Amino acid sequence: MRIDLHTHSRASDGTQSPEELVHAAVAAGIDVLGITDHDSAEGWAAASAAAERTGLQLVRGMEISTRHDGHGVHLLAYLPDPTHPELVSELDQVLEGRSSRVPAMVARLRSLDIDITEDDVRRASGHSAAAGRPHVADALVTLGVVADRDEAFARFLDRGRPAHANRYASPLRTMIRVVAEAGGVTVIAHPWGRHGQERPDEAALAELAALGLAGIEVDHQDHGPRSRDKLRAIARNLGLVATGSSDHHGAGKVDHELGCNTTDPEQYAALLTRIDAAAAASSRTAPLVINRENNL
Repeated sequence: MRIDLHTHSRASDGTQSPEELVHAAVAAGIDVLGITDHDSAEGWAAASAAAERTGLQLVRGMEISTRHDGHGVHLLAYLPDPTHPELVSELDQVLEGRSSRVPAMVARLRSLDIDITEDDVRRASGHSAAAGRPHVADALVTLGVVADRDEAFARFLDRGRPAHANRYASPLRTMIRVVAEAGGVTVIAHPWGRHGQERPDEAALAELAALGLAGIEVDHQDHGPRSRDKLRAIARNLGLVATGSSDHHGAGKVDHELGCNTTDPEQYAALLTRIDAAAAASSRTAPLVINRENNL
């Protein structure tokens, strides 16, 4: 049973439509797929329809931009009610922060004598609900300024580079609560992969677990063997679910092919137990796993 719980479509910064993502997952031999576009449920309907046609088991989610103790943290939220008012409000602020960041980045790039416009970025983002740095990077690729997204981030868009611009991100503690109230569960994505440091550490993760955090993404391309071993031990110590995922973006991210990392079936079963409990505890009508009745 191959379970990949963290992927992106063109609804955010992937290069495949939600339908194409589902079909690619089936072709790759994935049995359970999580669609987790950035800060949006925009791709859920199309992915659900494709999953129902193919029999793929689909876990609908989103990857929410948060901040914790001065650092950015990406939070995977699985099966929250996307109409929950406080969740909608927070996501609107995050998406507005993404959109307002684009003009600032374009202005900084133009100050470096790079002939890029906001229209170039809009063309690169297509119909994405979460336009942002990856689409600026794609525009730079199209313009021939860089060879790929990785070069665009390394030269211009990463924190500390000349075209970087800050934006709003939800407080992590707040978002864990909001997702729970919306009937969903939360898993921190690639917790030690973004800053090259072992943070949040076990003490911080214990505090977050007490607030309702369900798990941590252990097996991810940004984690080496030592980090994976330590994070798996922390998950055991704290009773957290340990997931594994590709963080697939189609052609937008190199070396993140579907299924390159997967979630152990026992861990997935534990996550489903938490999902059921969260839905039961919430006053909201939480979404269901598509094709969950297919016991693979």
